[in-house]
Amino acid sequence: MEGKKISPLIDKNIAAMEEIYKDCADIKKKQMMLGKNKDVKAYLVYIEVTVDMGTSALGETLKFLNAKSKEEIQEVLEKNALGISDATFLTDLEEAVDGVLTGESVLFVDGFCEAVKIPDDGYPSMGIFEADSEKVVRGSNEGLCDSVKQNAALIRKRIRSPKVKVRELKAGKKSKTNVYIMYMEGLAKPELIEEIERRLNRFEIDGVLDSGILEQLSEEKWYSPFPQFQPTERADRAAMSLLEGRVVVLSDNSPVGLILPTDYNSFIKTSDDYYNRWEIASFERLIRYVSSFFALTLPAFYLAITNFHTQILPTSLLLSFAQAREGVPFPAVLEVLLMELSFELLREAGVRLPGAMGNTIGIVGGLIIGQAAVDANLVSPIVVIVISFTALCSFAIPNEEFATAFRLLKFVLIGLSAWLGYFGLLTGLLGILIHLSHLKSFGIPYLMPFVGADLNDYQDERDILWRLPLRFLKKRPIYANDKDKTKLKWKSREN
Repeated sequence: MEGKKISPLIDKNIAAMEEIYKDCADIKKKQMMLGKNKDVKAYLVYIEVTVDMGTSALGETLKFLNAKSKEEIQEVLEKNALGISDATFLTDLEEAVDGVLTGESVLFVDGFCEAVKIPDDGYPSMGIFEADSEKVVRGSNEGLCDSVKQNAALIRKRIRSPKVKVRELKAGKKSKTNVYIMYMEGLAKPELIEEIERRLNRFEIDGVLDSGILEQLSEEKWYSPFPQFQPTERADRAAMSLLEGRVVVLSDNSPVGLILPTDYNSFIKTSDDYYNRWEIASFERLIRYVSSFFALTLPAFYLAITNFHTQILPTSLLLSFAQAREGVPFPAVLEVLLMELSFELLREAGVRLPGAMGNTIGIVGGLIIGQAAVDANLVSPIVVIVISFTALCSFAIPNEEFATAFRLLKFVLIGLSAWLGYFGLLTGLLGILIHLSHLKSFGIPYLMPFVGADLNDYQDERDILWRLPLRFLKKRPIYANDKDKTKLKWKSREN
C-alpha cells in the first residue's frame, strides 16, 4: 500500500479500501451516485460516530455535488472549488487510509485521481472541564482535554498571534497518535525545537496513548526521579510558558501537556503567582519551598535525633518523646516506616476509589488508623504528628509528578538516617544536591537560577524564592531567544 497512488478508476480504489478495512464493522463504506443525473460513481469511507450527514461540511459537500452535472463535478474537483477551507486532496492511498483513521471522511469520485478528505465531527471527546490538578485561587480554571486540536485552540485563544507555531508529528507505529509541538516563533530557540523533534523521532513504539509515554522515552536521564518535562493540565500555564520562550508538547488522547525545558523553580511556581500581588505570591512561594524541604527530610530528621543525637533536644522535649514512646514495641525506624507506608496506602486507595468515596477515605482512614494505632501502642503520637505534617508538606507542592520524587527519596533518607543518624541524612541530601546540580532539561540547569544566574544577567533571580512586583520583571527568563528578551515596556506619557 505504501507509495501506491489513487487510481482514476474508482473500482480499483474500492477494492483496495475494502481489503484494507475488511472486518471493520465500525468503518462505514458507502457507494453512491452523485450529480443531478446520478451518473457519477462515488465512494465514501468514514468511522461511524465521526460523521454527521446533516448540516456538516460533508453533508453540504454532497448536496453541492448532487446539484452539478458530470462535467461540472470534474471541473469543481480539479479546481478545488468545493468551498471548504479544510478539505484536503490526497494522491496516495496510504494518506487516504490514515485520513479515515484521524476521524475524518474520505471521498473517492470516479474519474478523479485524488481523494478528498473532508473534516467532520471527529472522534468523541469528553470536552473541556476544570483542571483537576494545579488548583489556583485566582485565574482561569479551564483545563486541557483529550483532543489535541482543542488543546491547541485553547492555547491559541490566549495568545492570538500568528507567531504561535504548531508542528505536527505522528507517534506510535500502530496508534499513529497526533503530537503537536507548539512554540512562539522568535522567542523559542530554534535548536531547542530541533532537539525535541530529534528526541521524539529517535524511538519507534507500537502505540502512544498518553503524553507520559513521550515524556519517559524522551528524557535524557531516565533514571532520575525528578521529571525533566513539566506536565500541566492548565491551558493558561501552557500559554504562559510559550511567552517565556518554552515549548509545549501536546499528545492526542491526553489532557496533560508537556512543557520544556524546565527547572526546580518552575515546579514550585503556580499560575496565580502572577495574578496575585507580589507580597502574597512571594509568601506562598516561600511556604512551598519550605514544604518541599520538610516533605523530604522531616521523618529522617526525627529518626536521626531520637536514635543518635538526643543531646541537641531540650531535656523537657526529650522526656516528652520518651514518655510518648513508652510501651511501643517497635524500634523508631519501623514505627516511621509503618506509618509512612500506611499513609501511602491510604493515598493510593483514595485515588483509585470512585467519586466521593475517594475523597472520604483519606480523611476517615487517616483518623481511624492513626488513632487506633496510638491507642493500641503500636506507634507513638509524635510519629503520627511527624508523618501527618510531612504529608501536608507534600500536598503543598503544586505539581504532583514533582512531588512524587520527594515521596520516593524520603524513604532513602529514612534508611540512611536510621543507619548513620544525622551524618546519613546530610550524606543523602548531599547526594541529591549533586544529582540535581548535574541534571539538565534540554540544556537548562535544573537548579537554575540558583546556579548559572549569570547566564541571563541575573534577571531570573527576581523570580525565585520571592517574586518582585510585575513592573520589575521586564526580561524573559533564560529559556527565551537572546534576540528578544524584553517582555515589558513602559509607554511614554505622550501615548
